[in-house]
Amino acid sequence: MALASRMVPLGTPAPDFTLPDLDQRTHSRADFAAGPGLLVVFASNHCPYVKHLESALGAVVDSLPMPTVAICTNDATGYPDDAPIRLRDQAIRAGWTFPYLIDEAQEVGRAFQAACTPDFFLYDAALALAYRGAFDESTPGNGKPLTGNELRTAIETVLDGKPVPEPHRPSMGCSIKWRAD
Repeated sequence: MALASRMVPLGTPAPDFTLPDLDQRTHSRADFAAGPGLLVVFASNHCPYVKHLESALGAVVDSLPMPTVAICTNDATGYPDDAPIRLRDQAIRAGWTFPYLIDEAQEVGRAFQAACTPDFFLYDAALALAYRGAFDESTPGNGKPLTGNELRTAIETVLDGKPVPEPHRPSMGCSIKWRAD
């Protein structure tokens, strides 16, 4: 069942995080404090919404100088396709050159208020939320072209030091797979 992203208030500071990537190197919010901003993408390997746009996401991110990280918050025990070895396969398949981080404790996903995959959080140079919304209008099976125009425009606007005009259309995707505690 598709779920929409939460529309976290603009200006919200980027939550602090320190997470390992697929090679066990750690990345943290502090790594991006010097600007020009940060794109955080909550992703997963098993979700058809992420699979639909993963290669286009890699192309958009590679074409713009915006630091980017993907984070998988999903419960890999319950969803083994989201285990690190499968995430590595995804990153290779999609041509992602940015770090793919593992949020095993699921604390970072909760701090960001991530709801679905994909879920996009774009922060400005001060690491304040500037955009939370869709990649574009395309979803699996809706027949609309995969362009990345909404996210690309938001990134270009942030790189120009300007606020991203609202309204921001929520991203749609698979729900985050939270562990039952």
